[in-house]
Formats: sequence, structure tokens, C-alpha cells
Amino acid sequence: MKNNKLTGGIAVDVSDALLIARVRLVLAVSALLTAFIEMPHEGMDLSWMVFCGYALHTATLYVLTQLRKPFTGSELIHWLDVCWYALMVLSTGGSQSLFFPFFFFAILTASFRWGFDEGCRVVVACAALYFAIGIATNASTEVPRLLLRDAFTLGLGYMIAYWGESEIALKRRLALLRDVSRLSNPRFGVDHTITTVLEKTREFFRADNCILVSRDVDSADCSYRAVRSQGARSARAERIGVDIAAPMLALARGHAAVYDGRPPSLLGALAGIGGLRLHDAETRRWNAVEGEDAAGVAELLDADQFISAPVPLRNGEGRLYIASRRGGFSRNDALFLSQLAAQAFPVIENIALLDRMATEAAAEERRRIARDLHDTTIQPYIGLELCLHAMRKKAGDDNPLIEDLDRLTEMGGQVIQELRRYAGSIRNPAIGNGSTLQTTLRRQAEQMSRFYGIDIDLGIEGALDLSDRLSAEIFQMISEGYANIRKHTCARRAWLKLRDENHCIGIEIGNECMEASPAFTPRSLSERAAALGGQAWVDRAGSGCTVVRIEIPI
Repeated sequence: MKNNKLTGGIAVDVSDALLIARVRLVLAVSALLTAFIEMPHEGMDLSWMVFCGYALHTATLYVLTQLRKPFTGSELIHWLDVCWYALMVLSTGGSQSLFFPFFFFAILTASFRWGFDEGCRVVVACAALYFAIGIATNASTEVPRLLLRDAFTLGLGYMIAYWGESEIALKRRLALLRDVSRLSNPRFGVDHTITTVLEKTREFFRADNCILVSRDVDSADCSYRAVRSQGARSARAERIGVDIAAPMLALARGHAAVYDGRPPSLLGALAGIGGLRLHDAETRRWNAVEGEDAAGVAELLDADQFISAPVPLRNGEGRLYIASRRGGFSRNDALFLSQLAAQAFPVIENIALLDRMATEAAAEERRRIARDLHDTTIQPYIGLELCLHAMRKKAGDDNPLIEDLDRLTEMGGQVIQELRRYAGSIRNPAIGNGSTLQTTLRRQAEQMSRFYGIDIDLGIEGALDLSDRLSAEIFQMISEGYANIRKHTCARRAWLKLRDENHCIGIEIGNECMEASPAFTPRSLSERAAALGGQAWVDRAGSGCTVVRIEIPI
């Protein structure tokens, strides 16, 4: 696929910009010296203005590039070069000018920094300017020379633009392979890792959907994961029927595939584009295939075009689909998708195996801690409660300590209930997904109001489609924030704002401030946020309230 404009640092690499600025400055100085040596001095008024102006222009760009100014990374720079080179050719003889090759510097910088489309635009502009200047200065006497040089410019310029696009595509592919090969934060879980890989893949191909269909050999269960350009990111697999998964898994089994269901044009038909084509790994050839239900699969994907590749799974089979209604996919795209699947998913399976082992070990450790907590902490409290009951019965109704004993007995019962609830949460810590997290937070806010007299105002924005593990981490941070309010402030009112936007979870825990409090940083919350790749800090709102803000990138 051809890419017009690239972001993410590829098109505006600082080292590339510095190199181009240095070469441009060298070319300007060389042009100025050449003009001084080769041209007659009595006719250099316009030429001197052009060459001195270009030298000043390149020196200014070099200084701005050294200062890391954003302007130096824009597309306008190579178009300014084209204008300067046209003036240089115009002022030094038109088609006879020594500075005609300077146009290729602008073609090179446009192609290798901005890709094929921009490079071709610069090629056409350079050829048209050179031809127009030649006709204007030499009339029709130099038409053969002009046509030959223009043909050379167009041919070589096209090759340069193609190679520039290839280099940019290679950089983007290497960047994607690097990203999907990195081990994600284990606290997010394997589901989040797979979703992240699918999202990065969809963004790379600028597609509408990225879909993973898989089937487990032992259970014969089929699962479906989808990341769409519009809609919530799903961190979990969904069960689908075998009748739906079968055609998607059977299509082009073991082969990379590219499908274009649009009516083929005459040029596309001559080039062998359209329909379903499979890649034969042995012969390294693409073959048109008839009889496969590619149109039915495209209808399931709600797309006109897709590329697909097999996914290597240890205990099953799967296929990865990239689908779109507008973009054109090439055969190279399908081959790269196959390489990507072969690179990423064995690593993900290893992560899943280690995660399962760690989860089982952690569950056993939690059960042991819960038993120890019951035996060493809850049982003594139960004994204390029984002693208080016995003392209450032994004391008469006229005893002045009867109210204190009743209050201590009630407090002991509440502490035992909280400890039992805590031990149960250690044994079964699942908070659930994002929707369950919302229910848990509402119940927690009710308990804060009933037990401690602190009213919590909840504000939850976004779908909160989170994994179980991430939901548990967020719940623990919110609980820690509530505990800080309860222990360190006299506030009777607090609020929680939880949002999920732009692949980032934002948490805001605030409380009204009765009196001035010193600046502080919650160490536990900061450590938990840092473990998830985020950060936490404390702000003082305009009304004097204290607000703890946490951001976690997902």
C-alpha cells in the first residue's frame, strides 16, 4: 500500500534532517562558487541574486535544523528547493544550464522522507518546470534535448520515488515487528497483549478491521477477536459457533491470501489483480483460485477486500484477517502479514503459558495466605468477641461500663466481618471485567457512606472494556485512594472520576479540603501506577480541594 504522509518520527527523523541540511548547504556553496568561476561577471546581476539568496536560504535552514525547529521537517522545504533550482536553471541558460541535476536532490529528499506519492509529485513538477523554462529561453531549437532530459528525469525520478517508498515501508515494518515482539506488561494479561498486537496491525495497514479467528483442538471451541477502526477495543475473545468459524478457518488453509471483491478494471484484469489469490511457499508464486468461498468470508467481514495469513498455534489453528472497504491491499502486504503472525503469536503463546503457571502459583499462595489469616488473625478476634459477650452477661444492667462493652462488642463484630470479607477477597480476588468493576465501585461507594459517613460522587466515562487483571489493579488503587481520604482527612465528601479515552485510563480521586494540607506524593499509588507504565500526582483544585490524578496507558 502506498502511504502519502507518515508520522511517528519516520518522516521527520532528526539525524536525517541534519544530514539533508548539511548536503543542501554544501550544494549551495558549490553552486555559488561554480557561478563565480564559470559565468561571465558582466551578466551576473540576476544570477548573483539567485545564488546568494539560495545560499542564505540553506544557511538559515541549517541553523533552524540544529535548533530542532518543527518547520524544518515539513513538506514545504523540498518544494522551496524546487523553486530555487528552477530559478537557478532559468538564470543560467535554461536547457543549457549546468544546474539541471540539482532537481534530483529535491526528488531524493521528497521520496525518501515522504514516500512514493510525494516523490512522484516532485518528479512531475521538476520535469514540467524544466521543459517550460527550456521552451521559454531557447524556443524550439532545444526540444529534442528537453524531451530527452525530461524522459530521463521522469524515469529515474520514478525509480527514486519507488525506492524511497520501499525504505519507508521497511522502516515501518521493522518498527511494527519490534513493537509486537516486545513483552507487554504482565499485569495487563495475555488478552490485552493480543488486543494490542491486533490494534497495532490494523493501524499499520490503515484497515477497518483486524480479526483473529482460532479453534482449540482439544475442546473444538472457536473464538473470535476483533479490533475495529470505530468502536471499543475488546480485550477478550468471544465464543462463536463452529458453522461461522469453519469457512474463515478453511479458506486458504496454510497459505497467505489476498482478495479483492470489487469489479476489476481493464488494467487490473491485465495485471492479474482481483478475486482470490493464494501464495505458494514452495514455488513462491501467486495463483488465482476458484471455488473458494472468499466472497462469503468477505461478507462475514463486512469488507470488499482483505488479506489473510495463517496463525501458528501450539494446540489449535487460526487465521488473521485484515479487512477494509476503501484501501487496496497488495501481495506484499499479505506476505508481511504472514511474517508478522509467525513472529508474534509464538511469543504470545509462551507468554500465555508463563502467565497460566504464574496465575496458578499465585492462586495457591492466596489460598495459603487466606488460611493463615483465618487461623492467626480472625480466630483471636472471635475469641475476643466471645470474651466481651461473657463480660456483658456477667455485668449487671446497672454497671456504668455496660455501654462501653456494647460498643466494643459491636466494633469487634464489624472487624470480624471485614476480616472475613478481606480473606475471601484474597482467596477469590477476581474483580471481573469493566462492567463488573463499575458495579463493585458503586457498592464500595455505598459502604463508604454507610460505615464512614463519606459521600462518594461517582463519574464513569467510556466503555471501560478492561481485562480482569487490569480491573483488579484499578480497584486496588481506588481503594487505596479512599483509605487515604478516610485516614488522613476530615472530609465528608469526595468524588471519583474514571475515564477510558485515547487508549489511556484516567483516574481522579478528589476530596473537599477543610484546612490547608502540605504537598505530598502518595507513594503506594505512585508505585502501583509506575508498575502499570503510568504515573500519579497530586493537584490542588481552585476551590481548595485535593485531587489525586492517575494515568495508565493501555
